[in-house]
Amino acid sequence: MATMPPHRHAPGRSVRPGGLRRAAHRLLTLVAAAAVGAGMLAAPAHAEPTVDEIEAQIDKQWEQLEPTIEQYNKVRAQLKVNRKKSADLEKKIQPLALQSELAMSRVGDLASRYYIEGPSQDIGALLVSAKPSTLTEQLTMLDRLAKQERKELEGVLKVRAKFDSEKQKLDALIATQVKQQDELAAKKKKIDAEIKRLEKTLPVTTVKTAACPTVNGVVSAAARTAIKTACQQVGDPYVWGATGPNSFDCSGLTQYAYKAAGISLTHFTGAQWNEGKAVPRSEARPGDLVFFFSDLHHVGLYLGNDKMVHAPRAGKPVQVASINNMPVAGFRRPS
Repeated sequence: MATMPPHRHAPGRSVRPGGLRRAAHRLLTLVAAAAVGAGMLAAPAHAEPTVDEIEAQIDKQWEQLEPTIEQYNKVRAQLKVNRKKSADLEKKIQPLALQSELAMSRVGDLASRYYIEGPSQDIGALLVSAKPSTLTEQLTMLDRLAKQERKELEGVLKVRAKFDSEKQKLDALIATQVKQQDELAAKKKKIDAEIKRLEKTLPVTTVKTAACPTVNGVVSAAARTAIKTACQQVGDPYVWGATGPNSFDCSGLTQYAYKAAGISLTHFTGAQWNEGKAVPRSEARPGDLVFFFSDLHHVGLYLGNDKMVHAPRAGKPVQVASINNMPVAGFRRPS
């Protein structure tokens, strides 16, 4: 078969460089369109952070906040003590200040009188008529009086200077501690704001089960599993000491529910109280454990809206009930 020389093109089929570029561009456009249609070039979806992930961020903030709070409390307590010491020193200084002013006034009056008026009439009379021994004794007495005034003043001023020095040191320490307190308060405020911001981002989850009310709230993955597991046991009989799968007592039910979520709890209400994180009632979430009575002898799984699922007592099966039927001791969040 004959071939054309490599430097020649077939007649009527000459290809211009610009045409090649346009053809390649159209081909790339078609490939890209096909890829987009097939989802190949779609931007990767970013999953929203879960409750557990946000909780982990909040925990990290708390790790910074708690030492800050304790340091703030320490500085504030020291500041209170030092301010009292400063006030006590101030009270001691006040009479010393008055005493030194009076002594200084007496010395000043004596010096002023001799400078302005010269010797007193009594001394003048002594110079004319008194015996020399009497005059000498009088002058010595006056000199001693002046020396005594000076000595008294020096003593008072020394004590006052000591108190002033101590107060200056205390005042400097107080100023430092006030600055530390302000800095710690600012740091605490900043961390508090970050925690509040994170808490606002916690997603609301809906948990639907056949035997319990629909739960709408902030629910972690573990709490969601525990709720579903506990609600599946509604109607099972109460049996003292039972931990499932077909009968339960109160702490046996909560243990069984959280075991399904991979969290181990002790089959005892007192231990479960210590195995969870304390939360105030105002911040209780679905899935938290709710305890009753001062001795913590009963526990249920909180569902929100003052409802719980629990194993009440012999003769009553696992059921949903109001938490207000018994005195609430507190809430704990297993983790």
